[in-house]
Amino acid sequence: MNSEEPRQGQVWPAPPGHPPTGPAHGGHGGPDGYAGGYGGGYGAPAPIVVTRPSSHRGAWIGAGATLVAAVIGVVGTYLVSTGNDADPTPPTARTPVTGSATPSGTETGSDDAPADSPRSPESTASQEASAPQTSTAPPAKPSGTVDWQGPLVIAFGEDKDLDSAPPAESEIRAENDFSVYPFGGHMLQPGDDVKALVWKDATNRTPSYEDCARDIDTLGTSTTTELKTGMVVCAATNDGRLTRLTVKELVSQGSDTRGVFDVVVWSR
Repeated sequence: MNSEEPRQGQVWPAPPGHPPTGPAHGGHGGPDGYAGGYGGGYGAPAPIVVTRPSSHRGAWIGAGATLVAAVIGVVGTYLVSTGNDADPTPPTARTPVTGSATPSGTETGSDDAPADSPRSPESTASQEASAPQTSTAPPAKPSGTVDWQGPLVIAFGEDKDLDSAPPAESEIRAENDFSVYPFGGHMLQPGDDVKALVWKDATNRTPSYEDCARDIDTLGTSTTTELKTGMVVCAATNDGRLTRLTVKELVSQGSDTRGVFDVVVWSR
């Protein structure tokens, strides 16, 4: 019997449906001429399996990059919007500068000029002219205060205005209060709107402001009075001031007729 023929009663195993993985030409010799046992049965090489990366990996990478870019854009937009929502300080409005440039390159007439810069004489004069003018008139004196007191000569043809201080002849005839003229004696003539009275008192005392004020409205007249030395006359001028005239001297020399008086003029 041939040694290669199967012995009676010996059953050979059936070859596997798929050749087992292993070395292409058997790991170790199998019995009875089979190379590599099951490793390289029938001399067929084991199939080479090549693992390829999934085609979805690139798609996931692209989607992730797009998502990151979108998140960055949203965050940037939020930060910019938050910065713009803050209430910034509005820029200070500046008045347009008007003026001419000087040789040194600076401009005149600008609001940015230093506070201590010299002003032109014209602008200073304009400011002084536009400033409100305050009255320099002295305050009114209380009634009965002496406005003027002293000796006074009233000569013929030289009337006197007792409302001026000192009394003097006014160029306006109606403002003069008293005149003296000769008419058989020395005559005292009150002016327009002037009242006068001869003071008479048993004690021969000099009348005060209150005495003259008490009697002038009821006893005063515009009648011409003949003067005597020592006579006292209370009067109210055409401007409303009370006066007292005391006759000190009478001079009669024709056209040089005059009277010398001691006069007190009180305020209104």
